[in-house]
Order: sequence, then C-alpha cells, then structure tokens
Amino acid sequence: MNAEKRLTTPKENVQELRTKLAHAAKRNPKRRFHALHDKVYRMDVLQEAWRSVRANGGAPGVDGETLKQIEEAGVDEFLYKLQQELQSGSYRPKPVRRHYIPKADGKPRPLGIPAVRDRVVQMAAKQVLEPIFEADFLPGSYGFRPGKSAKQALEVVRKACNRKGNWVVDADIQGYFDAIQPEKLMKLLQMRISDRKMLKLLRKWLEAGVMEDGKVRRSDLGTPQGGVISPLLANVYLHYLDVLWSRHGQDYGELIRYADDFVVVCKTRKAAVQAHRLVKTILERLELKLHPEKTRLVGLWTGEDGFDFLGMHHRKTKAETAKGRVYVTTQQWLTGKAEKRIRSVVKERLAPPSMRAASVEEHIRFLNPKIRGWRTYYRTAYSQRRMAKLDVYILERFAKWYAKKKQRRNWKSVTQEIRWILNVHALETLR
Repeated sequence: MNAEKRLTTPKENVQELRTKLAHAAKRNPKRRFHALHDKVYRMDVLQEAWRSVRANGGAPGVDGETLKQIEEAGVDEFLYKLQQELQSGSYRPKPVRRHYIPKADGKPRPLGIPAVRDRVVQMAAKQVLEPIFEADFLPGSYGFRPGKSAKQALEVVRKACNRKGNWVVDADIQGYFDAIQPEKLMKLLQMRISDRKMLKLLRKWLEAGVMEDGKVRRSDLGTPQGGVISPLLANVYLHYLDVLWSRHGQDYGELIRYADDFVVVCKTRKAAVQAHRLVKTILERLELKLHPEKTRLVGLWTGEDGFDFLGMHHRKTKAETAKGRVYVTTQQWLTGKAEKRIRSVVKERLAPPSMRAASVEEHIRFLNPKIRGWRTYYRTAYSQRRMAKLDVYILERFAKWYAKKKQRRNWKSVTQEIRWILNVHALETLR
C-alpha cells in the first residue's frame, strides 16, 4: 500500500520553483526566460507573497487600504481577485504614495509607499525573478540579496584595507533612484526575460507615478524608493557596473557594493585615481553621476583620515599584540551619524510629555529589540567606548523621564534609583 503523499505548503512550493529557476539560469547564462508571468499569479506564489508582506507590516498606499482591513474582509478573496486581474491583464498598479523621512543631515528623503495590493504583486514577481538574476550577480554585491548582508560587506572592506589597501575611492551616486533610466533598465531586464507579459508588468510599475499633495506626477526617470521590487531592479541596473569592473578594473582595486553605496579599495593613490576615472566612465554609460562633493579619494596609511561606509567608520591605526609588537590595522566603529540616530530614537521615545504615562516595562519592551539590533551591528573591538557613552545617554534619558514622571526637580538625584529599576526589568545594554 502506497503511503499518502505529504501535502506541501505554499512556502515549500515557492522554494521548489525558485530552485528550479536558479538551476536553469545557472546552467545557461544566456538563457532568456519566456514563461514567467503565469508563475506570478500562481495561488501558492501569491499566498507566500502575502505572508511576506504581512510580516513586514507597513503603512497603506494611496487607496488607504490597510493590512488589517484586508484580513477582516478575507485574504483568500483578496488574493483571488489579484489572481484574476493578473491573469486577464486588467491589473493596474496605483500611484505610489510619496512620504518623506528625515535624513541625518536634516534633509528629507523621499520614500514611496505602494498600495498593499501592489506590494503583494511585486513580492510575487520578486520571488519569481530574483533567483534568475541572482545566478548572474557577482560576489562583490551585498545589498538586498539572499544570504548577503551589510556585515559581510564590512568584513570584506576591513580585510581589503588590511591587504595593503591604503587608498579608497569613497563613492556616492547622485540621486540614484531618481536617475535610473527606465529604458536602459528594461534593456538590462530583457537580457534575461523574453516574456512580454512579464516585461509589461515591470514597466507598469516604472510608469505608475507618484501621488503627492493629491496630485499624480509621472516621470520619465527613476524608480520609486520603498517598492518591494525596487532593490532587485536597482541591483540589476548596477550589475552592469560590477560586470565592467570585473573585466577592466580588478587591477586597480576591489569594488565592494551595497545597492547604490560602494567603495573601491586600492593599494596606491595612482590606482585609486584610475579606479575613480573608470567608475565615472561606467556610470556615465548608465547616465548616472558621482556626487562631486560626497565622492572622494581617501588616503588611509597615515591614520589621519578615514571613511564612512554602511554606518561604520573605517580608519587605520596602530595596535599592539600581547607581546608588545606594534602593527597597523583597520579599525571600525559606528559613525557619528549612527550615534546621532541612536540618540534620536531614544529621545523620541522617552522625552515627549505623552510618554510619561507609559510604564518602565513598556519602554523597555520597545527599546530592548532596538538595542539588541544596534549592538549586533555596531559592536566591534574598537567601538566599546562609544557604545558605553550611548549606554550612559540611555540611562540619563530614563532618569529624566523618571524624574518628570515622579515630579522630581533634579533628574540626577534619581539616577541610582532608575538604574536599579532598569536592572530589575532587564534593560539591555550596547556594550
């Protein structure tokens, strides 16, 4: 008697599909895939896309529809309707809602928030397309890729600097997401995709436009930041840089890229100058520009200068072994911007008068996951002093909050008391 076949979950089905697509792409680097669109609206793919979007949370788009409202009305019905629209070709993405978030320098950063329905379809498309392009992406690209992380990129940079990497091209692409050329991007996508319906779907997202102050604005340039599919498209666009660098630039130095943020670690100033010239030439082919003020050549050998990359400052300094031998090594610690950002999160939580009503347990439940994340990312052998100062800042902020809550005039007088309370309730530390 045959055993019953085990029922597979949508997650397992999607993983099997992704594995097959990845193997096919690796077997034939020149293959153009012609049957992809029908996989996007497979119900198991849409179900897994919904699960991912739901887990990520997020605000509603221009239609105001929230994740909770979709759940209350019925997820199955919601996904079935999307499937029908995609299958019939009647699916039309809504404009992206423009939202601004403050940057560390005080300037606003534009962020696009697609409607939930569009996030689900984009996630479904990403699940289908990602394994195909992942087969092509090069090892030096770390941003928004499965199995890759910013921490890995930082470690590669550190090792590259220690391998006689005494000069660095600290690069910044000017207005990257707003400068992407859709037609060039579509041509790069067509190197792997021949499915007309799939290409049409991708173009719809590029042409959906942005809604700001009640008006829809469409542009011939750029791809909105914030879309689920945007990081993948950004990597496809800059993969051109990676490929040309691997052919013509490896003698100059090592390129380490995280999305649109990258550095080139070189051994000599001459090599750094040549690397800068080559990067500029390649980006011009993509109609992108290096930021004239934020892009610079950094000399590391003397220890007088360093550079910031992915929230960490890198600088060569002298160190000493246990036996007293002095050597030069690349040290990493969190940047001034990162310190400022951590302080602002803590202050925004504890300083407002409205937060005095909350209990210490509520504040700790909010802050502990963030502190763990900061500690995991920023803690190095050389950042302990800075992390300790941030721990002191968090304690002082709690003391000020507690003094206001208890109507005490001098917050310093309650420092020992709140320290004891925080220890009892297990507030995490950054050290």
